[in-house]
Amino acid sequence: MQARMSNPAVILPEAMKALHALKSSTTKAGVPTRTLDLIELRASQINGCGACVDMHSRHAKKTGETDERLFAVAAWRETPYFSDAERAALALAEAVTRISDQAGPVPDAIWDEAAQHYDEPALASLVIAIANINVWNRLNVAVRQPAGVW
Repeated sequence: MQARMSNPAVILPEAMKALHALKSSTTKAGVPTRTLDLIELRASQINGCGACVDMHSRHAKKTGETDERLFAVAAWRETPYFSDAERAALALAEAVTRISDQAGPVPDAIWDEAAQHYDEPALASLVIAIANINVWNRLNVAVRQPAGVW
């Protein structure tokens, strides 16, 4: 696959700077890096962003994530590898990523479960991280960014 053009955030360096600053802000609210990696991977799978699936799988592996968990992210509900807090974060990531799939996006039950595991700053971190990876997914999918190029 060949990209249609360079990633828009590369063409507009201020956009790249803003997206990196947004990502950086999510790492300071107490959500484990492993959890943030998992939600980035899951949203990227849902959005069909091969570049992000590749990149976030590799990053997670380098930071100590196990093969079993990486292989199972797409089927996290049916596997024993994730904590209750991680499951809540993954459910929230799916709901926020798939907002057009339901009449009532981000159902109260999903939000309430996440709120049982994360305080308000951590929830803010999760929501911003999910929104940010969805931006990256849309940029990459729009320009057909190939996996492994970055």
